[in-house]
Amino acid sequence: MITLFGQTFAWNDPEALILGAVALTLLAFLILILRSTRKSSTLAEPLMHEIGWLGQRVQQLGDGQERLAGGLHHVSEAQAVSQTAMLQVMEQRLAEVQRAMGDSLHGSATRTARSLGELQTRLETIDKAQANIEKLSGNVLSLQDILSNKQTRGAFGEIQLHDIVQKALPKDAYTMQATLSNGRRADCLIHLPNPPGPIVIDAKFPLEAYEAIRRADTPRGVTEAAQQMRTAVRAHIRAISERYIIEGETADGALMFLPSEAVYAELHANFPEVVREGFAVKVWIVSPTTCMATLNTMRAVLKDARMREQAGAIRKELALLYADVDRLGTRVENLDRHFGQAAKDIEEIKISSERAGKRARRLDNFDFEEIAPNDPAPLIAPRAAE
Repeated sequence: MITLFGQTFAWNDPEALILGAVALTLLAFLILILRSTRKSSTLAEPLMHEIGWLGQRVQQLGDGQERLAGGLHHVSEAQAVSQTAMLQVMEQRLAEVQRAMGDSLHGSATRTARSLGELQTRLETIDKAQANIEKLSGNVLSLQDILSNKQTRGAFGEIQLHDIVQKALPKDAYTMQATLSNGRRADCLIHLPNPPGPIVIDAKFPLEAYEAIRRADTPRGVTEAAQQMRTAVRAHIRAISERYIIEGETADGALMFLPSEAVYAELHANFPEVVREGFAVKVWIVSPTTCMATLNTMRAVLKDARMREQAGAIRKELALLYADVDRLGTRVENLDRHFGQAAKDIEEIKISSERAGKRARRLDNFDFEEIAPNDPAPLIAPRAAE
């Protein structure tokens, strides 16, 4: 290391070599100057000026060296910062790629697990449906057992009849399992007013004969089953007529409820004479659908009877309603009169507003001319009041 002009340089630094050469040149000039001291002072002054100029140039070269070193240091720092930023970006991109791959793998695993879960749920649903089918098969067998027994079949018909009557009529309009004066118990007694009076609905039906018809596979079997069906239904119609039609206590007719639309259709399609015999003794055969229609008609009859019972109260309420309507009419007339007065006041206000607007426009259109100082005339002549 060498020191020149207050700065330290490496011995092999080009700038140091340049400065050294400059220094040697200066030394040679100094020697020449010393040798020429004998010359006149006028010759020494330019030399001194040149020496000062050379010193300034050397100083400028040192300053340039310092700036060059600072620039190189700044460039190296910028390059290091760029490398660091590039490494950070690369690391960030690599982390994002890893995170994306992780999310993709996690999503695939989640979807697979969800699909397996849905598959398990569907398998459970299928198992439940299979169990319900097995249960339904057992219920069908139980229903067949119920319908094969007369007592349980009667209970089944009563339950279905009760459900229909409950939906069609108010609770005080019927009685289930009502006991009549002859000791017979009716499945349902509808409390209709006289006429026609209370009417009985019987829920028992001959199912064995119908099943025999369905099972018959030969013409002779069909004929025998049809005769059995005809005999059973006639006997049941006769029993209803004798047990549940009581003069002075019930209506002069009764209903035979068939809780099966198929049996009802079979009777009307293939046994119309039996149906007509029921009409003759005033026993009307009904199915769930026709029973609901009949009960709705009975409901209208009950409503009409109750309205007649409440005719006095209805008339009183109508009189009060008429008085209310009359008072309402009077108040509407008063309100209309007030509205008319308000409309008249609004019209007068509009007229006054229009007059004021016209006056303002006339004032705005006046041409105010300059008047001489000695002119005693006023700017605006007084106007007569409108």
